Formats: sequence, C-alpha cells, structure tokens
Amino acid sequence: MTQRRAFGEGRPAHATRKKCGLRRPRLLDLYCCQGGAAKGYADAGFDVTGVDISPQPRYPYAFVQADAVAFAREHGAAFDFIHASPPCQHDSECQRIQNNTHPDLIAPTRAALEATGRPWVMENVRGAVPKLREPVMLCGPMFRVQTYRHRFFETGGGFTLAQPEHPAHTVPQAKMGRPVPPGHYGQFVGNFSGVDLARQVMGVPWMNRDGIRECIPPAYTEYIGRAYLASAALEVAA
Repeated sequence: MTQRRAFGEGRPAHATRKKCGLRRPRLLDLYCCQGGAAKGYADAGFDVTGVDISPQPRYPYAFVQADAVAFAREHGAAFDFIHASPPCQHDSECQRIQNNTHPDLIAPTRAALEATGRPWVMENVRGAVPKLREPVMLCGPMFRVQTYRHRFFETGGGFTLAQPEHPAHTVPQAKMGRPVPPGHYGQFVGNFSGVDLARQVMGVPWMNRDGIRECIPPAYTEYIGRAYLASAALEVAA
C-alpha cells in the first residue's frame, strides 16, 4: 500500500486541534522509514509529518512520499522543527565490508535544512561523526532502553542540545544476529532474531525487522523534542 498524497492532504484530526489557544507544534520527519523518530516526537507533543522516497505503509503518522531534500527545500519553512536521518549505509561498517556503495546525503541534507531557516537536528551513525558538526551522542541506557544503540545528532538553526551523561556499558550485549540471553542487552541489527523482544525493548510495536534494525529508539527523540520545546518556551495542546 502506497501512502502517496499531496502535502497537506489527509492530516490527522489532532493536527489542527487547539485547546485554550495552544497548538501542537509541527515536526517534519525526513527520511522517516517506519517512524521510530516520529514516535518520540509525537510523545513529546508534536504533530508529525513524515517524508520518505519509498512507500512506508507502517508509518503511524501523516506521510508524504517524496524526495526528502527537495521536500525540505519546498516546504520545510512551514514546520516548527525538522528532524532528518539521511540513510546511514554510506557510513556503515557492515556495508563497507560488503563493498556496497551508497550515496552520501549528509551535506545536501544539511544545506537543505539550513535553507529552511528553521531549527533542526540531523542524525547518523558513528561512521559519519567526522562529517557531523559537534554532534551529541545518545545511547540506550541514558533512557533505560536496554540496547547500546549509539546515534549522533547534529543541531542547527539556533537549536542546541545538551550532552547527557553516558552510563558505563556494564551489561553484556548479545552477539550480532544471535538470540538475547537472560541478563543481556539486545543488538538488533542485520537479520537478528527475536522481533517481538526488539519491539518491546525499542518501544516500536508496529515495526517489522526491516524497520527495527535501522530505527532510532523513540526515547531518544522524545528527549530531543522536549529539549526543543523547553528552549523555545512552547506550551502545546494535549
């Protein structure tokens, strides 16, 4: 099922709801995939619209099928805050081992974000850190998420993010692709086993394996979203 529709069509009822003069700020979720980042922003109080070049029938919020960079350039200024997760395969170690090639979209994405004039955050994996500008690293145990999924977040447009304290990795982690033994954290990458456990740990019950192995735990983006709302002194409708 393809959710292709024009921007602005089919928006959920809560997108225009107001309460006591308040509204839910609008969040643009670029390269949205199945919506891990989106869930965190929605939990923080945002009205979320996702954009991806591929159909995303599992995406749980308003969705537009489009090129992310082009959409940001045309419509990004209409949103209060923008999140972008350019595909990480170009900087993924496993893809380099397999000699697979993928486009590097970090620089064009940054340029599109800067052109919007809106506050933004751009996320990627450890391999992309040399190209990111003073990124903040988020890790599962910072938010009581039982996986060590390091993700790095560059901010711009006047928004800055505090680096949380990084807890020591004292809990052993399951080996890649193997079942998670008792007392271990999961490593939900590749063709991992235990999709139901991964859904529970990551907080993404609607996702399949393809979505889980690439997603940002929603706890990360809820932290980012609440930080933005606090910095902007925004109150939002329930």
